[in-house]
Amino acid sequence: MSNNTKKLAHKDDIRQPSLVKPPIAAVLSLILPGLGQALARAMRRGLLLLLTIASIGGLLLWRFKLTAPRDEGWVNIIKKGWHLDPFLIAVTVLFALLYIWIAVDAYAIAKDRTRTPIGVFFVLIAVFFALGWQIGQIDIVTLITQADEAGPPLGRVAWPWEKAIAYEQSILAASADIRVPCTGNELAPNEIAGSEPVLIATPTCGTLSTQDGEAGTILHLEGHNFAPGEDTAIKWKDPIGNIFRQRQEGEYVVVIPDAEGYFETDIIMPYRLLPPSATDPFYVWVIFGEQTADVGAAHLSDDFKLVVEKMIETIFIGMMATFFGVILAVPVSFFAARNLMSASPITLAVYYLVRGVLNIIRSIEPIIWAIIAVIVVGLGPFAGILALVFHSIAALGKLYSEAIESIDPGPIEAIQATGATWLQTVVYAVVPQIVPPFVSFTIYRWDINVRMSTIIGLVGGGGIGFLLVQYIRILDYRSAGMAVWFIAITVAILDYVSAEIRARFV
Repeated sequence: MSNNTKKLAHKDDIRQPSLVKPPIAAVLSLILPGLGQALARAMRRGLLLLLTIASIGGLLLWRFKLTAPRDEGWVNIIKKGWHLDPFLIAVTVLFALLYIWIAVDAYAIAKDRTRTPIGVFFVLIAVFFALGWQIGQIDIVTLITQADEAGPPLGRVAWPWEKAIAYEQSILAASADIRVPCTGNELAPNEIAGSEPVLIATPTCGTLSTQDGEAGTILHLEGHNFAPGEDTAIKWKDPIGNIFRQRQEGEYVVVIPDAEGYFETDIIMPYRLLPPSATDPFYVWVIFGEQTADVGAAHLSDDFKLVVEKMIETIFIGMMATFFGVILAVPVSFFAARNLMSASPITLAVYYLVRGVLNIIRSIEPIIWAIIAVIVVGLGPFAGILALVFHSIAALGKLYSEAIESIDPGPIEAIQATGATWLQTVVYAVVPQIVPPFVSFTIYRWDINVRMSTIIGLVGGGGIGFLLVQYIRILDYRSAGMAVWFIAITVAILDYVSAEIRARFV
């Protein structure tokens, strides 16, 4: 037998013969997957295959139940699942193939004790891949056919700098009152008087669209004396003073006056949920056309200034979190180093305790710590700093302790031979060896904290992340693009700075 075969096969599989004949092993694995492998003295392989087939079967039944939640009986559920989601047919076929292949694998192992067939694991990977494809609801066709819809938003994100410059604006607007509902005492329409903008709505009363999709009254709008050729946004003000823009066919309603400042358009009255207090005689809606024109010198926009402010806040969140994290992680790391804490059962117990606490803290992501911190101290950068400090202590404590464990034991033994105390050993034998890796890990953690501070802002931890998610929610992609650009530029600069510092001190 070759050396490669020996490496692939477990030594117990080679030395001990199978307890059953190959055909019997195959049949037993058909009855209970993995049983044939176990009786062929491949116990771990059989157990692994049994647990795997049980997991995949459970996942497959779960997907069928989700696809056909209203059906009763597994036969009906499976049939309905195949009908509604044909991809489940492919997953079922792969599952059946895996089931059969496990029996084939049991036959091969029982027949030739020097072989370790790997074909079953390729089938296993295929089944998990198919399940992942179905659970992940991957739809390549939708991705390709609808990719062009992401073009305009991504374009605004990629080049958002038009939003960085602002001008003083003059507003030209005209409005018309609409009574809801019609009461027989309609409002008089506006009249053209002089050169001031006028908006005339016909009729001056109507009904709103309903939640179930029934369209409201169609109003015919005529605008006079507006600025020629300038976009005119059509907006509404409800009876309680809220101003909003209406969409028709997925787009905001915008009209462009002709050379004489005239336009006309039809608009459907919108759906709006109002409190009980908004009743007649105050149930009057206002529709208005609004033009804005840029006047005066260019200056940095408020959005640009806010992005810069929040980016600076983000940098300092990362810096303060790293500062406090290092201060608290350094002493903890010495108690988490096995080579320093194995002198007695008491110190060894302290080592295991500290390691366990660090592992628990590190296993909880910073964004979860941020949510907890927000509950305690409220929204803002302090919550973000607390979240990153907790995670930094655990992460740096682990890295620092591993650096301590990997130091040369010679200086430690020499210092201890002189009768030095534990503290003297640390100061004179450990610290000189750990300064370079400590500096490297600290810089790396600072870089991570700045990156993470953009993420924890999404849950209220302050910084630019909080601002970014607000821009995305209101579909302001240009402002969101400025935030993304500043994040990328800041991370690139910090990466360069950290590389320079590491080159000088490490």
